[in-house]
Amino acid sequence: MLQISTGPDQLWEVDYRAADTITLNGQPFAWDIADLGEGRYHVLFQGRSYNAEVVSVDYTAKNIVLKLNGQRVELAAKDRFDLLLERLGMSNAAATKVNELKAPMPGLIVDIRVTPGQTVQKGDPLLVLEAMKMENILKAPTDGIVGSLKVNLRDNVQKGQVLVQFS
Repeated sequence: MLQISTGPDQLWEVDYRAADTITLNGQPFAWDIADLGEGRYHVLFQGRSYNAEVVSVDYTAKNIVLKLNGQRVELAAKDRFDLLLERLGMSNAAATKVNELKAPMPGLIVDIRVTPGQTVQKGDPLLVLEAMKMENILKAPTDGIVGSLKVNLRDNVQKGQVLVQFS
């Protein structure tokens, strides 16, 4: 199960554990989606048509930016582990000390936005990883200092490969 929000007033619970069933706030969620390529989709839901485009995905912070019919929508997702940490009052505990940034998926490094020794704040863009024809901005998971870059521009990387080490 995931909790997805677009702000403090809008919160949805999405359950996708069953392979052929998705529920939204406990109700069946029936939709039709067509992949148009390059992060663009056509969605039919409750008799309405939507054009959706994935603008950016931050896998570390679990944030997604979409354009739905031209309107920008920012989503924040929390899985069961995030929710458990939050209930225990430890929601920021996992982000207190991070020593490295790893590739969330295989891809190609198309931009490097930091240099060793540079001070970064949580959320600052570090690298741009192209995967499946989408550019994913990889951001700093916490405040820190870039110790070293473990990749170069145009390097192909594998999921889990260390990209940036923090000092």
